[in-house]
Amino acid sequence: MTRKNPLFYYARKLALFLLSVFVLSAAVFYISRLAPGDPLVSYYGDRAEKLTVQERQRAEERLGLRDPIHVQYVRWLEGALRGDFGISYKYKMDVTEVIAGRAGNTLILGGTAFALIFAGALALGAVCAWYEDRWPDRLLCRVGTIISCVPEFWMSLVLILVFSVSLRWLPSSGAYSIGSAGSVPDRLVHLILPLTVTVLGHLWYYAYLVRSKLLEEVRSDYVLLAKSKGLTRRSVLLGHCLRSTIPTYLSLMAISVPHILGGTYIVEAVFSYPGLGTLSYESARYQDYNLLMLLCLLSGSVVILCSILARIIGERMDPRLGEAEGWEAAEYE
Repeated sequence: MTRKNPLFYYARKLALFLLSVFVLSAAVFYISRLAPGDPLVSYYGDRAEKLTVQERQRAEERLGLRDPIHVQYVRWLEGALRGDFGISYKYKMDVTEVIAGRAGNTLILGGTAFALIFAGALALGAVCAWYEDRWPDRLLCRVGTIISCVPEFWMSLVLILVFSVSLRWLPSSGAYSIGSAGSVPDRLVHLILPLTVTVLGHLWYYAYLVRSKLLEEVRSDYVLLAKSKGLTRRSVLLGHCLRSTIPTYLSLMAISVPHILGGTYIVEAVFSYPGLGTLSYESARYQDYNLLMLLCLLSGSVVILCSILARIIGERMDPRLGEAEGWEAAEYE
């Protein structure tokens, strides 16, 4: 087996990442500014409607909105390369400070959901594979399929109606109660409903993939050989099949990040959870251009990075996938 220079391989991946981020920034910049709406409303609020023509022109000049779009983009790009992403029109402060105040909430919600989803998917997938075609497997498959088909926003509204409005057991919005920002129990209570929706919305999809992969391994030749040597079903499934699926499982985890991140953003918007999802919705709604640009770059960078990471994991597991990228498969003469 021959292998090309790994440094060149990873340099190409880095170049692909940077090019993708650049294209994303240009697309978001142009689309956001061509979209209908008045960014001055975000900056001045209701006072924007009372501005005279001269005052509006001066305000647009001060914010750099009267220049051609390509000039605005070049100016923004130069600032971004220096680490200056501008100020938020709505919050009147540096966009990095605005995002820093919300990113922690999204990391807690999304990170916890990610861990629970994949721990649960691995456990459910193993249970279904163990009881293949028996009632636990059939029950979990049917219930999981039904739950995974329910839209997250609808599930959120149902849970709010039941547990917040009718039973009054759990809060319906926010990350903490007024005056309880430092209370861990209060934050955990506010996390229950958003976390439940995020986990239920994605759990079964990945559990089913784990189940399918395990059943595929169970029918492999090496498993038949292990059974012929007298190994128990538990030893074969947990000691051989489950271990063989771990590389594929790691690749699946990387691929799933954009999926779970998008679901987290939706749940945040429905529950008014003060995270990056709610902030993205507000910045798009009020044409807060600078804030929207950085949020899209952060989210897009995570998506692109995880996609490239999943590709690298897949190519390392099966070098044939990377032939076009520089990893050469074994050559038999």
